Amino acid sequence: MIGRLAGILLEKNPPEIVVDAGGVGYEVSVPMSTFYDLPAAGAKLALWTHLVVREDAQLLYGFLTQRERAIFRELIRIAGVGPRTALAVLSGMTTNELIEAVARQEAARLVKVPGIGKKTAERLLLELKGRLAPELDGARAEHAGSPAGSDILRALIALGYSEKEAGLAVRRLPPDCSVSDGIKQALQMLAKVA
Repeated sequence: MIGRLAGILLEKNPPEIVVDAGGVGYEVSVPMSTFYDLPAAGAKLALWTHLVVREDAQLLYGFLTQRERAIFRELIRIAGVGPRTALAVLSGMTTNELIEAVARQEAARLVKVPGIGKKTAERLLLELKGRLAPELDGARAEHAGSPAGSDILRALIALGYSEKEAGLAVRRLPPDCSVSDGIKQALQMLAKVA
């Protein structure tokens, strides 16, 4: 199994790239989320990879983060979801957006991804529920009766805080606070931690 690949980026032809590692050019398929963050051709590059061996081919998939690779692996474990569909999902939405869609069970967000129909979206939501970002699910469960808690959590994630940081801050808020007050209080808590 090839778990990581480091070398020089030779070519960029979405969704495939070619990486020269020790004189061997590896063709690697990457999601668009990774593709947009790649350096220019000729630059050094390191990718986390997943190798798929089939009867007729050996296919290498690459990701800039281990988190993306982990989500890719969760996606391809689902019956009827192959590597191409998993790449389409990761190309159509960020990992945070996917986790949020799964946590909120929003099939409409997944249907917007090319190649994902309503039935596939519902199956993905069902299969992934509880397997992605348990800390986000925990924060949502605590504030299930509070729509403000959910909105505050999404706002903090949009501001660049991790799901874990945002979830911890939201859990410390009083349950009856408004969205704007909750965001202010959460930001103050997070500023003290940093």
